[in-house]
Amino acid sequence: MKFEKKVRPERIIQFGEGGFLRGFVDWMVQKMCDNGTLDASVVVVQPIEQGMCDMLSAQDCVYTHVIRGVEGVDKTLVDVISRCVKPYEDFDSYLALADNPDMRFVVSNTTEAGIVFSNEDKITDAPPKTFPAKVTLLLKRRYENKLNGFIFLPCELIDRNGDNLKKAVLSYADLWGLDDGFKAWVENENVFCNTLVDRINTGYPKGEDLQLGYEDNMVNTSEFFHLWVIETDFDLEKELPFASAGLNVIVTPDKLEMYRTRKVRILNGAHTSLVPYALLSGLDTVKSCIDDPTMNAHIRKCVFDEIIPTLDLPADELKSYADSVLERFANPYIKHYLSSIALNSVSKFKVRVLPSILEYKKRFGKYPETLVFSFAKLIEFYRTDMTNDDAEVVEFMKKATVDEILANTKLWGEDLSDMADEVKKHAN
Repeated sequence: MKFEKKVRPERIIQFGEGGFLRGFVDWMVQKMCDNGTLDASVVVVQPIEQGMCDMLSAQDCVYTHVIRGVEGVDKTLVDVISRCVKPYEDFDSYLALADNPDMRFVVSNTTEAGIVFSNEDKITDAPPKTFPAKVTLLLKRRYENKLNGFIFLPCELIDRNGDNLKKAVLSYADLWGLDDGFKAWVENENVFCNTLVDRINTGYPKGEDLQLGYEDNMVNTSEFFHLWVIETDFDLEKELPFASAGLNVIVTPDKLEMYRTRKVRILNGAHTSLVPYALLSGLDTVKSCIDDPTMNAHIRKCVFDEIIPTLDLPADELKSYADSVLERFANPYIKHYLSSIALNSVSKFKVRVLPSILEYKKRFGKYPETLVFSFAKLIEFYRTDMTNDDAEVVEFMKKATVDEILANTKLWGEDLSDMADEVKKHAN
């Protein structure tokens, strides 16, 4: 692909080079730049040791994003990523991002397992293991430079993601004995937004010819629907003019939770309660599950019979949203591979499905049979070699008994032993 790339000031640091951020945040930045309301580029930080930054850099960080649905096809050439930085190979270049006074925003998608605190991270690590520890060292350098703080827009699907990221940063400040001035600067000169993201991104279209007319090894695909809810009192639109570019972004001081609960429990919960069962059954995409009578019935029971009854929004609104989600799952142009959704399935299950199981038990005095069946399939799935998760989690899940798994408070945040008999009914 030959393309004259535009040079724009580097203003955004992005932790993650995967299909979601490239088809959501970077696509939005491109739309604002093309609209003439924003002049900014993105520096991508590869948050883990192995990633796709080499492939992205090989084509000058330019790629095509293709949107497909019943609405038609839209192709956007995305050139807003200026370069990639790999902290595990060049930690100095990573820290140097804090030296640029133009840097203003930090976006991230390090999955549900990303925003965590670990006592094992040291201030001398180059780099430390966790994402928040890496952020803390970046902020420390920024503070020492006496520069303005950052606006954080984390896209991880955990509750209060911005609040939790800030809490982890301040915990590292305590662990590492950083001074009170730094902690005050983190609190007062940085903005940690809580966010919710919603778009089905399906990454590289394996086995498809998109007829681009050029080679693009980083081409990315998604549906048309997109929603970004950002909770903050800060006047974000002034610096990121989403509305002027016609983007479906809601900036609100207080209504995030309503949107988040609906989306995480229904859309993400449907995915996560489906994937292990479907992969064990030999299916490969979400669309193939919608087309399969057994899987279709499973997903509908999960959503309509067991998830929706645990939510407090109006029933008609919830059912309408659920119908739209299943329509999105059935998009004939979307090849959403179950193996992609299966990444870090344990932490995803904890966030996306377990709250529905526990709330159902609280409200109805019994466990929801289909979601519990999904839990059993999750355990069975981790007995196979199809998983993609932290090595420690994989090893434990593969060898432990059902009782040991359910009693592991580190995995679930609480002891789930009360559920053991129900799960064992379905566990192999």
